Amino acid sequence: MSNVKRDYPRSVSFTCNINPYAEGSVIVEFGNTKVHVTAMVSEEVPPFLKGKGQGWVTAEYAMLPAATHDRNQRERKGAAGRSQEIQRLIGRSLRAAVDLQLLGERTINIDCDVLVADGGTRTAAISGGHVALALALQKLLAAKKIKSSPLKEQVAAVSVGVGTDGGIYADLNYQEDSTFETDMNLVMTASGRLIEIQGTAERGSFSKLQLQEMIACGESALQKIFQEQNKVLA
Repeated sequence: MSNVKRDYPRSVSFTCNINPYAEGSVIVEFGNTKVHVTAMVSEEVPPFLKGKGQGWVTAEYAMLPAATHDRNQRERKGAAGRSQEIQRLIGRSLRAAVDLQLLGERTINIDCDVLVADGGTRTAAISGGHVALALALQKLLAAKKIKSSPLKEQVAAVSVGVGTDGGIYADLNYQEDSTFETDMNLVMTASGRLIEIQGTAERGSFSKLQLQEMIACGESALQKIFQEQNKVLA
């Protein structure tokens, strides 16, 4: 990891139970990035799962109008392409952590609304989504709607990039994300298993060694995020 310049995230915090109507809710902050995440339980499943005895976890993602410097238009006719891609990533990441059979025939909807965007909104949404999901499952257990927790793994995500100086940095802010040579999103479990890697060379290309160093850098940064998740879920 000789080229790693920053293997830790920006300041990370999770403020839980801020929404009285959701089974799980949190405001997650990665530096200046701030995302409001809720988990709400529906006692039904999509048509393709009816009668199969298993549940579903799905996600929606949106940026509020004042999340960036210039006002965002609300996506009133449905999620735009970027939002669809991000919410599918969030859903896939969180489903990987859940035993859907133990969840029973119910759906947990994870809604992620970006309040302030300063880079890493999707990784913050995944990390906060895990906390909101875990809180919702705790309530289902307390209400005896499920016999045991379906949560198999702790999940978090972080961005990593290669700067113009060749150094590797974790948890990129907007300025870094928009100028770096390469950026990657890493989704991982606390046991070290990979769920998803999204890596793109914005200018030129990157080597296998740099890929290995980015993964190692991201894994190191994720340990702090896992710790902060554990603090609020304890």
